[in-house]
Amino acid sequence: MPKIYRDFDSQAQIDAQYNPSIALADPTAPGKHFAAQAQKARDTLKCHLDIPFGPTVHETLDVFPADTPNAPVFVFIHGGYWRALSSKDFSGVALGLNASGITTVVVNYALCPFVTIDEITRQVRAAVAWTLRNIQRYGGDPNRVGVGGHSAGGHLGAMCLQTQWDSDYGLARDPLKAGLLFSGLYELEPLRYSYLQPMIQLDDGVVRRQSPTTNLRACPTPTWVVWGSAEPAEFARQSGNYQAAALALGNPVELSAIAGADHFSVIHGLEDSSSPVCRWLHRQLTC
Repeated sequence: MPKIYRDFDSQAQIDAQYNPSIALADPTAPGKHFAAQAQKARDTLKCHLDIPFGPTVHETLDVFPADTPNAPVFVFIHGGYWRALSSKDFSGVALGLNASGITTVVVNYALCPFVTIDEITRQVRAAVAWTLRNIQRYGGDPNRVGVGGHSAGGHLGAMCLQTQWDSDYGLARDPLKAGLLFSGLYELEPLRYSYLQPMIQLDDGVVRRQSPTTNLRACPTPTWVVWGSAEPAEFARQSGNYQAAALALGNPVELSAIAGADHFSVIHGLEDSSSPVCRWLHRQLTC
């Protein structure tokens, strides 16, 4: 029987790797956790919600300013496989970052199939450009901005890191101080054969344009690529391939598995200022 992708014979095999809810005892548990933490953040932290950064109703962002002025900034991009969830589901990432003295920007964007992944990437890049130009209004330091995200947001964070910020946006070529990518999708080809295809509608052009591993540019931004040790093997493989391609260009990219974490708990560290990911971000953004 011919393989449909690498060593995979069937959609069921690919889905087992790329549908992280399959292995959970309670598939509703991650959503409940994120909803509770998001509400806690909005109830207890200063925030500015639904700030427009683009012309459509979906192009908004939420800012959680740090208590100190001229604070470093982290732009967080949520996951949901480009076709689910919103910024409001992930306000909780600001809990640990705020306690670390970091202003948090949580980006919202339109979803597939209403828009394409090309358009989502454009929207997220526009949100980062908006942040670099406007975050001083909210007490943030535009010279100390990092970017990252989770799952599909990891993909989008990677696409931001390889953006031509000078020619496309009139900004510095490398305006970002740090990248933190959680369990990202850096090669989109296998998703064409998965349960996601009817919603995300990948074709040859989207796969070619939107696969970070094959579109990297030389970039000096220190980046940490992480995934959960309890995740399916494809997330480790994709993360390792991305790092290898980055290192080949001389890009400073670290690689780690978060011990014991699954695809959802891998970002819980952003809720805790004492976690390795919060401490790493603080070092990168304040050095």
